[in-house]
Amino acid sequence: MIAEIQQYWNTRIHDLEMTDQPAGTLGFFDDLDAYRFDKLRYLPEVVDFGAFGGRQLLEVGCGIGTDLVRFARGGAVCTGVDLSETAIGLARENFALHGQAAHLLVGNGEALEFPDASFDIVYAHGVVQYTADAAQLVRECHRVLRPGGRGIFMVYNRHGWLNLMSKLMRVGLEHGDAPVLRMFTIAEFRQLLAPFGQVRIVPERFPVASKLHKGWKASLYNQVFVGAFNALPRPLVRRWGWHLMGFCEK
Repeated sequence: MIAEIQQYWNTRIHDLEMTDQPAGTLGFFDDLDAYRFDKLRYLPEVVDFGAFGGRQLLEVGCGIGTDLVRFARGGAVCTGVDLSETAIGLARENFALHGQAAHLLVGNGEALEFPDASFDIVYAHGVVQYTADAAQLVRECHRVLRPGGRGIFMVYNRHGWLNLMSKLMRVGLEHGDAPVLRMFTIAEFRQLLAPFGQVRIVPERFPVASKLHKGWKASLYNQVFVGAFNALPRPLVRRWGWHLMGFCEK
């Protein structure tokens, strides 16, 4: 299964449709950064990318390095691992073009090639749901953390608004064709993070206008649903956030 997952991600670049710049150029990386942090406006509010100066940080499933570059700019000593050779090759170009440094390598998050207690922070945003054995990946992240180290994870909420909209509007989720795509309830996510001594789960990611989809469904979503949903008091709808963020301490 790991080989199948690796093959899938070797042939795909997340959010590639959001840029017309050649892959590997500065414009390419900056376009994808801008799109990601427009879509995920909550992320810099809940993860302080500049708060880990001088600390050893590992991103599992780093992709092309979009988030990891931000950690590096903030002074973290960065290591990135991804199953995809394509992603790691682009991540190296991303770091070079932005004048940052990181140790970037192809690797399996379910079998990390690092000694116990190697890192202060492990970050895995949008990775756990695509791996063959989510519990094993979390155990590995826990293993390589030092005592008192922090794990930051994100999975998709089975009860999230986007999953419901996808079914109602018959619009597929991004990477719905991946070899593995699992969603979690809050209780299931908490159980998954059981190796950690302290766990805080925060539902996040609420609707913003889509730049990905076109046609009448996109118009209805952008012009009606986004405004109506976000007009509701956040405490009433927070449980339906599409992303479940897990903040953990070993």
